[in-house]
Amino acid sequence: MMKPVFSLVRLHATLMLLILLVASLPAQAQDAEHPEALIRDSIEALMSQIEGRRDYFAQHPDELEAVVEDNLADVADFRYIGASVMGRYFGNATPQQRSRFVETFRQSLIDTYAKGLVTFDYREIRVPEAQQASRYDDQASVSMEVVGVDGTVYPVSYTMRLDDGQWKVVNVIVNGINLGLTFRNQFDQAMRDHNRDYDAVINGWSPQLDVEDLEEGE
Repeated sequence: MMKPVFSLVRLHATLMLLILLVASLPAQAQDAEHPEALIRDSIEALMSQIEGRRDYFAQHPDELEAVVEDNLADVADFRYIGASVMGRYFGNATPQQRSRFVETFRQSLIDTYAKGLVTFDYREIRVPEAQQASRYDDQASVSMEVVGVDGTVYPVSYTMRLDDGQWKVVNVIVNGINLGLTFRNQFDQAMRDHNRDYDAVINGWSPQLDVEDLEEGE
């Protein structure tokens, strides 16, 4: 049986913002900015939405999930991510199974990050001025650093791709842990455990990643 994605009650100085840090910028503004500018602008925008209201959102989780869902819809390419997580099994899945997994995966992240936002604690978030140049015009990697309350620095790297004139997140690497690859390996193992029963895997999907894994890194 698959366990919940994070031990939320133990969440402190860890990186539950992840994709949400780039989720609050309106889609129409993305065309005019470079990926790293989107990251910087969205940090301030998202923090303004939740700062001082964490207690309220903790008591009204449905409202926070609605905010998260709206934000993620503009920035995360869930269909691309879902296909990547399914990996080699994507080709043999039916269109209905593909769509259902994308929706299941999307909802699992929304639920997790909404809860994480009201418990996340940090001292500083910074986006370095110097960013690695991309080899392709439609791909980018944006680096960020999250400083925990104890002074520990957690590096975060967003993999982004240009889709129909908008930059969208397709993967996140936290403290050296490639979340996309981690989830893909978990999907592969679940398919093995369930004798390649797509419906059983989708119905029971709950990606596994402990807080300690993110803190310890590779």
